[in-house]
Amino acid sequence: MKRVGMLVMAIIMASAWAAAQDVAEKAAPKVEVAFVLDTTGSMGGLIAGAKAKIWYIANQIVLGEPRPRVRMALVGYRDKGDEYVTKVTQMTDNIDQVHSDLMAFQANGGGDGPEHVNKGLYDAVNSLSWSSDDSTLKIIYLVGDYPPHDEYTDTPKYAELAKAAIEKGIYINTVLCGGNEDTAKVWREVARLAEGRYFQIAQDGGVQEIPTPYDERLAELNAALVKTVVVYGTQAEQVRARALNTEAAAPESKAVAADRASFSSKSERAGTQDLVSAVTNREVNITDMDKDELPSEMQSMNTEEQTRYLAAKQAERDKVHSEIEDLSAKRSQYIREAMEKDSGPRDAFDTAVVDALREQARTKNITYKEETK
Repeated sequence: MKRVGMLVMAIIMASAWAAAQDVAEKAAPKVEVAFVLDTTGSMGGLIAGAKAKIWYIANQIVLGEPRPRVRMALVGYRDKGDEYVTKVTQMTDNIDQVHSDLMAFQANGGGDGPEHVNKGLYDAVNSLSWSSDDSTLKIIYLVGDYPPHDEYTDTPKYAELAKAAIEKGIYINTVLCGGNEDTAKVWREVARLAEGRYFQIAQDGGVQEIPTPYDERLAELNAALVKTVVVYGTQAEQVRARALNTEAAAPESKAVAADRASFSSKSERAGTQDLVSAVTNREVNITDMDKDELPSEMQSMNTEEQTRYLAAKQAERDKVHSEIEDLSAKRSQYIREAMEKDSGPRDAFDTAVVDALREQARTKNITYKEETK
Protein backbone atom coordinates (compact mmCIF):
# COMPACT_ATOMS: atom_id res chain seq x y z
CA MET A 1 0.00 0.00 0.00
CA LYS A 2 2.85 2.33 0.79
CA ARG A 3 4.19 1.89 -2.73
CA VAL A 4 0.80 2.65 -4.25
CA GLY A 5 0.45 5.74 -2.07
CA MET A 6 3.85 6.99 -3.19
CA LEU A 7 2.88 6.39 -6.80
CA VAL A 8 -0.38 8.33 -6.38
CA MET A 9 1.51 11.19 -4.73
CA ALA A 10 4.03 11.20 -7.58
CA ILE A 11 1.22 11.37 -10.13
CA ILE A 12 -0.47 14.22 -8.24
CA MET A 13 2.80 16.16 -8.04
CA ALA A 14 3.45 15.55 -11.74
CA SER A 15 -0.06 16.76 -12.59
CA ALA A 16 0.41 19.92 -10.54
CA TRP A 17 3.77 20.56 -12.21
CA ALA A 18 2.25 19.97 -15.64
CA ALA A 19 -0.59 22.40 -14.86
CA ALA A 20 1.99 25.03 -13.96
CA GLN A 21 3.80 24.25 -17.21
CA ASP A 22 0.55 24.79 -19.13
CA VAL A 23 0.29 28.29 -17.67
CA ALA A 24 3.92 29.03 -18.52
CA GLU A 25 3.48 27.63 -22.03
CA LYS A 26 0.51 29.89 -22.73
CA ALA A 27 2.42 32.91 -21.41
CA ALA A 28 5.57 32.19 -23.42
CA PRO A 29 5.98 34.30 -26.56
CA LYS A 30 6.66 32.60 -29.88
CA VAL A 31 9.44 33.35 -32.35
CA GLU A 32 9.26 31.91 -35.87
CA VAL A 33 12.26 32.19 -38.18
CA ALA A 34 12.63 31.12 -41.81
CA PHE A 35 15.98 31.12 -43.58
CA VAL A 36 15.70 31.62 -47.35
CA LEU A 37 19.11 30.51 -48.59
CA ASP A 38 20.73 30.63 -52.00
CA THR A 39 22.19 27.10 -52.25
CA THR A 40 24.06 27.48 -55.56
CA GLY A 41 27.77 26.75 -55.88
CA SER A 42 29.03 30.20 -54.92
CA MET A 43 27.38 29.90 -51.49
CA GLY A 44 29.44 26.98 -50.19
CA GLY A 45 31.13 28.97 -47.43
CA LEU A 46 27.88 30.49 -46.17
CA ILE A 47 26.10 27.12 -46.14
CA ALA A 48 28.97 25.62 -44.13
CA GLY A 49 28.79 28.53 -41.71
CA ALA A 50 25.04 28.18 -41.32
CA LYS A 51 25.47 24.49 -40.51
CA ALA A 52 28.00 25.40 -37.82
CA LYS A 53 25.84 28.13 -36.31
CA ILE A 54 22.20 26.97 -36.51
CA TRP A 55 22.23 25.75 -32.88
CA TYR A 56 24.01 28.91 -31.76
CA ILE A 57 21.27 30.99 -33.40
CA ALA A 58 18.51 28.90 -31.81
CA ASN A 59 20.30 29.24 -28.49
CA GLN A 60 20.40 33.03 -28.80
CA ILE A 61 16.67 33.18 -29.53
CA VAL A 62 15.75 31.42 -26.28
CA LEU A 63 17.78 33.92 -24.25
CA GLY A 64 14.87 36.34 -24.58
CA GLU A 65 12.77 37.45 -21.62
CA PRO A 66 10.12 36.08 -21.36
CA ARG A 67 11.79 32.96 -22.75
CA PRO A 68 10.32 32.36 -26.23
CA ARG A 69 9.27 29.14 -27.87
CA VAL A 70 11.13 28.71 -31.15
CA ARG A 71 10.04 27.40 -34.54
CA MET A 72 12.25 27.38 -37.62
CA ALA A 73 11.96 26.66 -41.33
CA LEU A 74 14.31 26.47 -44.32
CA VAL A 75 13.80 27.39 -47.95
CA GLY A 76 16.72 26.64 -50.22
CA TYR A 77 16.56 28.16 -53.69
CA ARG A 78 18.52 27.86 -56.91
CA ASP A 79 17.33 28.46 -60.48
CA LYS A 80 15.39 26.86 -63.29
CA GLY A 81 17.39 24.04 -64.81
CA ASP A 82 19.16 23.20 -61.53
CA GLU A 83 18.47 20.08 -59.46
CA TYR A 84 15.64 22.00 -57.80
CA VAL A 85 14.24 25.52 -57.86
CA THR A 86 13.24 25.51 -54.19
CA LYS A 87 13.50 22.98 -51.38
CA VAL A 88 11.26 23.64 -48.36
CA THR A 89 11.59 22.41 -44.76
CA GLN A 90 8.30 23.23 -43.05
CA MET A 91 8.08 25.36 -39.89
CA THR A 92 8.72 23.20 -36.81
CA ASP A 93 9.77 23.40 -33.18
CA ASN A 94 11.98 20.33 -33.71
CA ILE A 95 15.31 22.04 -34.31
CA ASP A 96 16.97 18.62 -34.62
CA GLN A 97 14.90 18.15 -37.78
CA VAL A 98 15.88 21.62 -39.06
CA HIS A 99 19.55 20.88 -38.38
CA SER A 100 19.32 17.53 -40.15
CA ASP A 101 17.67 19.12 -43.20
CA LEU A 102 20.23 21.92 -43.26
CA MET A 103 23.06 19.38 -43.15
CA ALA A 104 21.57 17.83 -46.30
CA PHE A 105 21.87 21.13 -48.21
CA GLN A 106 24.85 21.23 -50.55
CA ALA A 107 26.02 24.25 -52.54
CA ASN A 108 25.77 23.22 -56.20
CA GLY A 109 24.38 24.48 -59.49
CA GLY A 110 23.91 28.06 -60.54
CA GLY A 111 26.11 29.97 -62.90
CA ASP A 112 27.28 33.00 -60.91
CA GLY A 113 24.34 35.06 -62.12
CA PRO A 114 20.73 35.82 -61.19
CA GLU A 115 18.83 33.07 -59.33
CA HIS A 116 15.14 32.41 -58.73
CA VAL A 117 15.06 34.57 -55.60
CA ASN A 118 11.38 35.40 -56.12
CA LYS A 119 10.37 31.73 -55.91
CA GLY A 120 12.32 31.34 -52.67
CA LEU A 121 10.59 34.36 -51.17
CA TYR A 122 7.21 33.26 -52.48
CA ASP A 123 7.49 29.86 -50.81
CA ALA A 124 8.68 31.42 -47.57
CA VAL A 125 5.78 33.87 -47.40
CA ASN A 126 3.01 31.59 -48.68
CA SER A 127 3.98 27.93 -48.16
CA LEU A 128 5.17 27.88 -44.55
CA SER A 129 2.82 27.28 -41.62
CA TRP A 130 3.27 30.68 -39.96
CA SER A 131 1.23 31.29 -36.80
CA SER A 132 -1.86 33.36 -37.41
CA ASP A 133 -1.72 35.31 -34.13
CA ASP A 134 -0.29 38.82 -34.10
CA SER A 135 1.71 38.23 -30.92
CA THR A 136 4.18 35.88 -32.66
CA LEU A 137 7.45 37.39 -33.87
CA LYS A 138 7.81 36.26 -37.50
CA ILE A 139 11.07 36.79 -39.38
CA ILE A 140 12.49 35.81 -42.77
CA TYR A 141 16.21 36.03 -43.46
CA LEU A 142 16.90 36.24 -47.20
CA VAL A 143 20.54 35.23 -47.74
CA GLY A 144 22.28 35.24 -51.11
CA ASP A 145 24.79 36.84 -53.45
CA TYR A 146 22.94 37.38 -56.75
CA PRO A 147 19.70 39.19 -57.64
CA PRO A 148 16.45 37.68 -58.92
CA HIS A 149 15.52 37.08 -62.55
CA ASP A 150 13.33 40.07 -63.43
CA GLU A 151 12.11 38.34 -66.60
CA TYR A 152 10.52 35.34 -64.85
CA THR A 153 6.73 35.55 -64.68
CA ASP A 154 5.84 32.36 -62.78
CA THR A 155 5.84 34.13 -59.39
CA PRO A 156 5.20 37.68 -58.16
CA LYS A 157 8.17 40.05 -58.08
CA TYR A 158 10.16 40.68 -54.90
CA ALA A 159 8.54 44.07 -54.18
CA GLU A 160 5.07 42.54 -54.18
CA LEU A 161 6.26 39.63 -52.02
CA ALA A 162 7.86 41.99 -49.50
CA LYS A 163 4.61 43.90 -49.15
CA ALA A 164 2.67 40.64 -48.78
CA ALA A 165 5.05 39.56 -46.03
CA ILE A 166 4.61 42.66 -43.90
CA GLU A 167 0.83 42.45 -44.35
CA LYS A 168 1.12 39.03 -42.66
CA GLY A 169 3.27 40.48 -39.91
CA ILE A 170 6.49 38.94 -41.26
CA TYR A 171 9.69 40.97 -41.26
CA ILE A 172 12.20 40.28 -44.02
CA ASN A 173 15.86 40.88 -43.21
CA THR A 174 18.27 40.63 -46.14
CA VAL A 175 21.85 39.40 -45.91
CA LEU A 176 24.09 40.04 -48.92
CA CYS A 177 27.09 37.74 -49.23
CA GLY A 178 29.86 39.54 -51.14
CA GLY A 179 29.62 42.87 -52.89
CA ASN A 180 27.36 42.56 -55.94
CA GLU A 181 25.84 46.01 -56.37
CA ASP A 182 22.77 44.82 -58.29
CA THR A 183 21.97 42.44 -55.44
CA ALA A 184 22.57 45.14 -52.86
CA LYS A 185 20.00 47.37 -54.54
CA VAL A 186 17.34 44.64 -54.47
CA TRP A 187 18.19 43.47 -50.95
CA ARG A 188 17.91 47.04 -49.59
CA GLU A 189 14.53 47.48 -51.30
CA VAL A 190 13.17 44.20 -49.93
CA ALA A 191 14.28 45.07 -46.40
CA ARG A 192 12.76 48.56 -46.67
CA LEU A 193 9.40 47.30 -47.93
CA ALA A 194 9.22 44.50 -45.34
CA GLU A 195 10.41 46.72 -42.44
CA GLY A 196 13.52 44.62 -41.99
CA ARG A 197 17.26 45.27 -41.91
CA TYR A 198 19.89 44.98 -44.60
CA PHE A 199 23.31 43.46 -43.91
CA GLN A 200 26.38 42.93 -46.06
CA ILE A 201 28.80 40.20 -45.02
CA ALA A 202 31.77 38.35 -46.49
CA GLN A 203 31.08 35.97 -49.38
CA ASP A 204 31.89 32.99 -47.16
CA GLY A 205 29.57 34.17 -44.36
CA GLY A 206 32.38 35.33 -42.06
CA VAL A 207 31.42 32.79 -39.40
CA GLN A 208 34.02 32.12 -36.69
CA GLU A 209 34.16 29.36 -34.11
CA ILE A 210 35.87 30.12 -30.81
CA PRO A 211 37.04 26.89 -29.14
CA THR A 212 36.56 26.83 -25.37
CA PRO A 213 37.75 24.57 -22.53
CA TYR A 214 34.09 23.60 -21.96
CA ASP A 215 33.24 22.25 -25.42
CA GLU A 216 34.35 18.67 -24.85
CA ARG A 217 32.42 18.18 -21.61
CA LEU A 218 29.33 19.87 -23.02
CA ALA A 219 29.50 17.55 -26.04
CA GLU A 220 29.55 14.59 -23.64
CA LEU A 221 26.59 16.05 -21.75
CA ASN A 222 24.71 16.56 -25.01
CA ALA A 223 25.10 12.86 -25.76
CA ALA A 224 24.07 12.00 -22.19
CA LEU A 225 20.98 14.18 -22.54
CA VAL A 226 19.88 12.37 -25.71
CA LYS A 227 20.29 9.04 -23.87
CA THR A 228 17.50 10.10 -21.50
CA VAL A 229 15.03 10.22 -24.41
CA VAL A 230 12.47 7.40 -24.42
CA VAL A 231 11.18 7.16 -27.98
CA TYR A 232 7.51 6.30 -28.52
CA GLY A 233 4.91 6.32 -31.30
CA THR A 234 4.20 4.27 -34.38
CA GLN A 235 6.98 2.06 -35.68
CA ALA A 236 7.69 4.54 -38.48
CA GLU A 237 7.82 7.43 -36.02
CA GLN A 238 10.17 5.52 -33.74
CA VAL A 239 12.54 4.66 -36.59
CA ARG A 240 12.63 8.28 -37.77
CA ALA A 241 13.06 9.61 -34.22
CA ARG A 242 15.93 7.26 -33.39
CA ALA A 243 17.75 8.36 -36.54
CA LEU A 244 17.34 12.03 -35.60
CA ASN A 245 18.36 11.40 -31.99
CA THR A 246 21.46 9.50 -33.07
CA GLU A 247 22.45 12.45 -35.24
CA ALA A 248 21.66 14.91 -32.43
CA ALA A 249 23.86 13.02 -29.96
CA ALA A 250 26.96 13.45 -32.12
CA PRO A 251 26.88 16.60 -34.27
CA GLU A 252 29.70 17.52 -36.63
CA SER A 253 31.83 19.31 -34.00
CA LYS A 254 32.15 19.69 -30.24
CA ALA A 255 31.22 23.37 -30.53
CA VAL A 256 27.96 22.51 -32.32
CA ALA A 257 27.25 19.83 -29.70
CA ALA A 258 27.86 22.39 -26.95
CA ASP A 259 25.40 24.82 -28.56
CA ARG A 260 22.81 22.06 -28.92
CA ALA A 261 23.24 21.04 -25.27
CA SER A 262 22.72 24.62 -24.14
CA PHE A 263 19.62 25.10 -26.32
CA SER A 264 18.12 21.77 -25.27
CA SER A 265 18.59 22.60 -21.60
CA LYS A 266 16.92 26.00 -21.96
CA SER A 267 14.08 24.75 -24.15
CA GLU A 268 13.63 21.55 -22.09
CA ARG A 269 13.62 19.50 -25.29
CA ALA A 270 16.01 16.56 -25.12
CA GLY A 271 15.13 14.88 -28.40
CA THR A 272 12.50 13.70 -30.88
CA GLN A 273 9.37 11.70 -29.94
CA ASP A 274 10.28 11.78 -26.26
CA LEU A 275 7.86 9.97 -23.95
CA VAL A 276 9.44 11.47 -20.82
CA SER A 277 8.49 14.99 -21.86
CA ALA A 278 5.19 13.92 -23.42
CA VAL A 279 3.97 12.34 -20.16
CA THR A 280 5.30 15.15 -17.98
CA ASN A 281 3.61 17.76 -20.18
CA ARG A 282 0.38 15.72 -20.30
CA GLU A 283 0.56 15.33 -24.05
CA VAL A 284 -0.05 11.60 -23.66
CA ASN A 285 -1.26 9.24 -20.94
CA ILE A 286 0.65 5.94 -20.82
CA THR A 287 -2.47 4.09 -19.64
CA ASP A 288 -4.20 5.03 -22.90
CA MET A 289 -1.34 4.05 -25.20
CA ASP A 290 -1.29 0.93 -27.36
CA LYS A 291 1.45 -1.51 -26.43
CA ASP A 292 3.08 -1.13 -29.86
CA GLU A 293 3.47 2.62 -29.31
CA LEU A 294 5.71 2.01 -26.31
CA PRO A 295 9.43 1.30 -26.65
CA SER A 296 10.24 -2.40 -26.37
CA GLU A 297 11.78 -2.03 -22.89
CA MET A 298 8.48 -0.70 -21.48
CA GLN A 299 6.05 -3.09 -23.13
CA SER A 300 6.31 -5.77 -20.41
CA MET A 301 6.07 -3.27 -17.51
CA ASN A 302 2.93 -2.52 -15.52
CA THR A 303 1.79 1.09 -15.04
CA GLU A 304 3.68 1.54 -11.78
CA GLU A 305 6.91 0.24 -13.30
CA GLN A 306 6.45 2.44 -16.35
CA THR A 307 5.94 5.49 -14.15
CA ARG A 308 9.06 4.72 -12.12
CA TYR A 309 11.06 4.13 -15.30
CA LEU A 310 10.09 7.51 -16.76
CA ALA A 311 10.66 9.26 -13.42
CA ALA A 312 14.19 7.82 -13.28
CA LYS A 313 14.89 9.11 -16.78
CA GLN A 314 13.60 12.56 -15.77
CA ALA A 315 15.82 12.57 -12.66
CA GLU A 316 18.82 11.62 -14.79
CA ARG A 317 17.93 14.39 -17.23
CA ASP A 318 17.59 16.98 -14.46
CA LYS A 319 21.10 16.15 -13.29
CA VAL A 320 22.50 16.55 -16.80
CA HIS A 321 20.58 19.81 -17.28
CA SER A 322 22.10 21.22 -14.10
CA GLU A 323 25.66 20.62 -15.27
CA ILE A 324 24.88 21.91 -18.77
CA GLU A 325 23.46 25.13 -17.33
CA ASP A 326 26.57 25.71 -15.24
CA LEU A 327 29.07 24.98 -18.02
CA SER A 328 27.08 26.87 -20.67
CA ALA A 329 27.24 30.03 -18.57
CA LYS A 330 31.01 29.65 -18.23
CA ARG A 331 31.37 28.93 -21.94
CA SER A 332 29.33 32.01 -22.90
CA GLN A 333 31.49 34.17 -20.64
CA TYR A 334 34.67 32.72 -22.18
CA ILE A 335 33.43 33.44 -25.73
CA ARG A 336 32.28 36.93 -24.79
CA GLU A 337 35.70 37.80 -23.35
CA ALA A 338 37.49 36.31 -26.37
CA MET A 339 35.36 38.40 -28.73
CA GLU A 340 36.05 41.56 -26.73
CA LYS A 341 39.79 40.97 -27.17
CA ASP A 342 39.39 40.36 -30.91
CA SER A 343 39.40 43.61 -32.88
CA GLY A 344 38.57 41.85 -36.15
CA PRO A 345 35.43 42.42 -38.27
CA ARG A 346 32.02 41.58 -36.81
CA ASP A 347 30.16 41.31 -40.12
CA ALA A 348 29.16 37.64 -40.02
CA PHE A 349 26.04 35.61 -40.80
CA ASP A 350 25.28 34.68 -37.19
CA THR A 351 25.90 38.23 -35.96
CA ALA A 352 23.53 39.69 -38.55
CA VAL A 353 20.80 37.20 -37.64
CA VAL A 354 21.03 37.88 -33.92
CA ASP A 355 21.29 41.67 -34.28
CA ALA A 356 18.08 41.86 -36.34
CA LEU A 357 16.29 39.42 -34.05
CA ARG A 358 16.99 41.46 -30.93
CA GLU A 359 15.84 44.69 -32.51
CA GLN A 360 12.60 43.24 -33.91
CA ALA A 361 11.85 41.26 -30.75
CA ARG A 362 11.18 44.52 -28.91
CA THR A 363 8.03 44.96 -31.00
CA LYS A 364 6.65 41.83 -29.28
CA ASN A 365 7.88 42.83 -25.82
CA ILE A 366 10.73 40.32 -25.83
CA THR A 367 14.01 41.67 -24.49
CA TYR A 368 17.51 40.28 -24.19
CA LYS A 369 19.89 40.46 -21.25
CA GLU A 370 22.60 42.12 -23.33
CA GLU A 371 20.23 45.03 -23.99
CA THR A 372 19.81 45.78 -20.29
CA LYS A 373 23.53 46.02 -19.44
